[in-house]
Amino acid sequence: MLDPAMSADDFAPSFFKHVDGSVPQYISELGEAVAIPSVSADLPRHLPDIVRMMEWTKAYVERLGGWAYLLPNPKETDDNGHELPPILLAEFKAAEGAETKKTACCYAHLDVQPADIKDGWDSDPFVLTERDEKLYGRGSTDDKGPALSWLWVIQAHRKLNVDLPVNIKLMFEGMEESGSDGMFEAIQTLSKEGKFLSDVDFICISDNYWLGAKKPCLTYGLRGLAYFTLSVQCCEQDLHSGVLGGTVHEAMTDLVQLMSSLVDSSGKILVPGIMDDVTPVTPEEEALYEGIEFDCDSYKEENKVASVSNKLLHESKKDLLMARWRYPTLSLHGIEGAFAGPGAKTVIPAKAIGKFSLRLVPDQDPKRIDKQVTDHLTKVFQSLKSPNKMEVNLIHGAKSWLSDPHHPNFEAAASATKKVYGSLPDYTREGGSIPITTAFEEATKMNVCLLPVGACDDMAHSQNEKYNKRNLINGVKVLGLYLHELGKLKGPKPSECRCVELTEEELMEPGAFLRGFKCKCVM
Repeated sequence: MLDPAMSADDFAPSFFKHVDGSVPQYISELGEAVAIPSVSADLPRHLPDIVRMMEWTKAYVERLGGWAYLLPNPKETDDNGHELPPILLAEFKAAEGAETKKTACCYAHLDVQPADIKDGWDSDPFVLTERDEKLYGRGSTDDKGPALSWLWVIQAHRKLNVDLPVNIKLMFEGMEESGSDGMFEAIQTLSKEGKFLSDVDFICISDNYWLGAKKPCLTYGLRGLAYFTLSVQCCEQDLHSGVLGGTVHEAMTDLVQLMSSLVDSSGKILVPGIMDDVTPVTPEEEALYEGIEFDCDSYKEENKVASVSNKLLHESKKDLLMARWRYPTLSLHGIEGAFAGPGAKTVIPAKAIGKFSLRLVPDQDPKRIDKQVTDHLTKVFQSLKSPNKMEVNLIHGAKSWLSDPHHPNFEAAASATKKVYGSLPDYTREGGSIPITTAFEEATKMNVCLLPVGACDDMAHSQNEKYNKRNLINGVKVLGLYLHELGKLKGPKPSECRCVELTEEELMEPGAFLRGFKCKCVM
């Protein structure tokens, strides 16, 4: 007989004991998953491995008594005609009261970045290797460890004979590291009335990392992106600088001047109008930065700045984090078409293509940014009086994402974190972009919480990716208690709410999200 009424506090002691005693099993099963080289960047070679990883996980779900289905990828093939892997959908319903209990959807990905021991790994990247209480292997922290943690949480409920506090749905993909081909279309379709995501009340994603290596955090904001190419062409083919230098208008000379007109060496964006839509900092937001555990000197060391300039653009913690998270930035990435190899080559490039991007913040629209950047570069180019051809292209644009750290979804995650670690998490934003977050939120109209379980030094995407045993163990505990904290929430199921949505003005009011996501219900 399942215990249907066990509270989070009553559940925690037996759950923690179970998790602590299951660590060898967790490591063994993570090792099985890491051994499958599900590299999405090389579909011709690794599509069978991604499918095998999906089938391995589907079988695990079914062993636990859940429903699982491999959804054919809506896009079918990528831009190069290669077949795309399916998307795993899974569901675990509470044994009692499933109709009235809320439903949480947990997203993760089962594909990984490429890895080869010849790239500088200290051990085979596809053999999970334990050293100094750390588990090294490709995908250990990004994202197979967190993905399996949801299954281990469900397994714990089964073994402890405790009913699930909420219904659980899983949506695991196999293309996240290569642009999530097909996921955005799937989310849109599955969010329609009567479909897989239509009754989801809360969404949780564990695919980012703590700000530091010791203190957990919750992430409530991500910057958007506007990525540009800027090309200047002066002739049809490369020219000899000794023979023709001084006789033609050189493309590279124009490009360098154009690129230098975008941002100065202090990081100030020089494009007119870019800052016009940036929301002013409120006292409530500013207060969130005060208690964050962050050290500027350690930041210099971690990012290898200390041994070179030993200087950052901002010296105070608050100013540095705001520059990193809540203000737009413009970075120059490189120049294509220029000579970049070793040695000397006296060439005048026929065409040079500069690459740069802006990280965007709430209320900045990539389309508006595109116009502002294009207008600026056109004006500067005209001032050069160059006869060359210039072209500006926005090749990728994504809006930023900002939630409310006081939403019940976040409060549940914070309470669970405190029960495991003994203190509340930091509330952070990130400078990068996770487009799947916005896709879920816009399609389902439900709140998304980013609940990272890995540390900042896990080296995801790099050599010697690792997952601390401590993070693995505590990550399972946090995710398990998070579900119980969600189960304690009173009020209607947000997915069933059909009331009038909040206006844009009401959404801007502090505490608006406490009434539910985009509606006036009381949680």
